[in-house]
Amino acid sequence: MAEDVIDFPPTLKGQANLLKTQQTELDRALRAPAPSGEALALCSQQHAHLHPAEASGHTAWSFEDNLLSGLQERHLRMVPTGEEHSIAWLLWHMTRCEDITMNLLVVRGKQGLVTGGHLGRMKIAWRDTGNTMTPDDIVNFSEAVDLDALRVYRVAVARQTNALIHQMDSRELNRKVRAEDMRRVWDEGALLPGAESIGSYWGNRTIASLLLMPATRHQLQHLMEALALIRKLDK
Repeated sequence: MAEDVIDFPPTLKGQANLLKTQQTELDRALRAPAPSGEALALCSQQHAHLHPAEASGHTAWSFEDNLLSGLQERHLRMVPTGEEHSIAWLLWHMTRCEDITMNLLVVRGKQGLVTGGHLGRMKIAWRDTGNTMTPDDIVNFSEAVDLDALRVYRVAVARQTNALIHQMDSRELNRKVRAEDMRRVWDEGALLPGAESIGSYWGNRTIASLLLMPATRHQLQHLMEALALIRKLDK
């Protein structure tokens, strides 16, 4: 499916609906008994729409860019009344999950957080996915993180994943996560005690499943959460 034949929906709601349809198609393609190169092409397309356009070089559109357009710094750091997360926390969580799974479990290499020196530039001590953070932790994180550095980190991870998808052989998609690679996730503090359900989920997945969760569907879910938060912001 060529990128230039996809119409750009004029509203966030229209974009979200198109992404949901595309995700359903991607789900079906990646869950096929023998996923093909077309599944990887669909994955690349969906991944591009769910991350900053800067990451993929696509000229069509980015749901994330359109979603965050016009927001001020305080909007990104704010946890609206009655909500659990800030947009800044969501961007961190989505990116950490993608970095960990793609680089430790799929590539079996090193986390971008480490190799890119991003942690120091973001001026935070947290290095896990954030799933075990308390409400106070989330507020403190949201106030402390350097937002420019967070965006740089997000773009860097998305670029790594984009390159991975383009280089992957479709025969790799049914490969299962190795126990020794999951041990690295815990050993490196990418998951903390209390997040065992996530570890169990990742540890029992195939590469195709990880391209769905967290590289695409997980991104869409949390960007939709961000859209709900934006509607509650005092702008």
